[in-house]
Amino acid sequence: MRITFLGGGNMANALIGGLVKTGFSPADIAVIELGAQGRAKLRLVYGVRCYETPSAQALDCDAVLLSVKPQQMRDACEPLRPQLRQQLIISIAAGLRLADISRWLGGYGRIVRAMPNTPALIGAGITGLCAMPAVSMAERLGAERILQAVGNTLWIADEAKMDAVTAISGSGPAYVFLFIEALQQAASELGLTPSQARQLSIDTVLGAAKLAAQSDEAASVLRERVTSKGGTTEAALRTMEECCVKQGFIAGVLAANTRGRELGELFGKEG
Repeated sequence: MRITFLGGGNMANALIGGLVKTGFSPADIAVIELGAQGRAKLRLVYGVRCYETPSAQALDCDAVLLSVKPQQMRDACEPLRPQLRQQLIISIAAGLRLADISRWLGGYGRIVRAMPNTPALIGAGITGLCAMPAVSMAERLGAERILQAVGNTLWIADEAKMDAVTAISGSGPAYVFLFIEALQQAASELGLTPSQARQLSIDTVLGAAKLAAQSDEAASVLRERVTSKGGTTEAALRTMEECCVKQGFIAGVLAANTRGRELGELFGKEG
């Protein structure tokens, strides 16, 4: 499979690195990147082909991965329109709807919308995928193969739910980082050194996540098992409940979902 990336930013770098690591030949990967410095780095680090503009040679591929910012996508799609044949288009731009991308590409229908997240940078990502009806099963498998180079994938049948994917997993790493930040601050206030606070906080989150992943039981059951009656954990959770931590967390995720829908409407509007 020959793949061309439109845009060579952080997520494109993560995907290219994952693809090469999992056996894709650098000769089969091309990147269209405006910045000369970015092109030079991509050639040096990955050995891929780089182009400044979307030429016919650059788009001689099986799949085009759109990895430019949402607000730049409309203009970025314009020069692609006359050069599309049978390529699969994969967009990783947050919020942008399939119908809008299709319209910007002249009604093209072989498009997959993907929402990866930043743990993809270390091969531990999760990507939600949603396809237009014209995308074949073989093309779906091709999209999976590309995104699974940096982690797991999950298909979403209803595109309206992609805003929820963005709110949960796309923005999710920030919520986890906030929790780690709070743990570290609390550890420091309790007299631990910064290095001790960092190690205890990060390893606790890693361990708890691995335990949840390997267990068939609900997170609520695992939480209850750690919570002894009258113990330290119960005291902490009671205080967090009084501070509406869980409710605030859920409200934040719902706000992210709403904002994702708003951004899709904003960037995809006509005119």
